[in-house]
Amino acid sequence: MEHSGKSDEFYMRAALAEAQKALSENEVPVGAVIVAKDQIIARSYNMTEKLNDVTAHAEMLAFTSASNHLGGKYLKECTLYVTLEPCIMCAGASYWSQIGRIVYGASDPKRGFLNQCGGILHPKTLIEGNVLNNECSELLISFFKRKR
Repeated sequence: MEHSGKSDEFYMRAALAEAQKALSENEVPVGAVIVAKDQIIARSYNMTEKLNDVTAHAEMLAFTSASNHLGGKYLKECTLYVTLEPCIMCAGASYWSQIGRIVYGASDPKRGFLNQCGGILHPKTLIEGNVLNNECSELLISFFKRKR
């Protein structure tokens, strides 16, 4: 899989823009984009409240959108950029999509898949963490401070 001409930070900023949309709708501010051949083919953000659906995480919605865009369920040549380390559900979905690469911003020590079951990804999936970690973390921290 080729690495894109644009930087991981460039695409993570696009995911952060999606997270801002979630924040504006009082959703947990997590955003995601999926990139194929240097093009963003899917954009999404958490919509669990809006859709009244616990599975409506940014990554899940992005997988569906990217698959629809490509006309197939496998995302082998794609990279998922997400502002928060995926949960077990989203990591499991990434396994089935065979996504080529996952890049996340903030780690999630409580609910992130790495502390729960790190071997859940497809064996060929590459992972890169802590891209724009401070920006991604601060958005989540400020959201939850307001909630408490």
